[in-house]
Amino acid sequence: MINWNVDEEKFKKSSPYDYRLWKLVQLVNYGLGEDEKLNKTEIKKVWSKIEGRIDPYKKRAMEFLLWGRLYSLPNNLNFWNAFPVNHQ
Repeated sequence: MINWNVDEEKFKKSSPYDYRLWKLVQLVNYGLGEDEKLNKTEIKKVWSKIEGRIDPYKKRAMEFLLWGRLYSLPNNLNFWNAFPVNHQ
């Protein structure tokens, strides 16, 4: 995956942990490159920090793959409320 709007080398040097979280979210939301793979244990370890930034449908698929959770998404999910704003 190539990201055109972030200087990844600078981000990686200035904040390696935040860079790794950002990279995991990017890989889940936008797909993996040819040589990229996700580490299941790493995703499980940081899940509580990244789950709010993941697309709801991909989040549902990831929760099924990681923990076998079966549930339905809310009926009122649409474009306007699919991605909650995370004020930190």
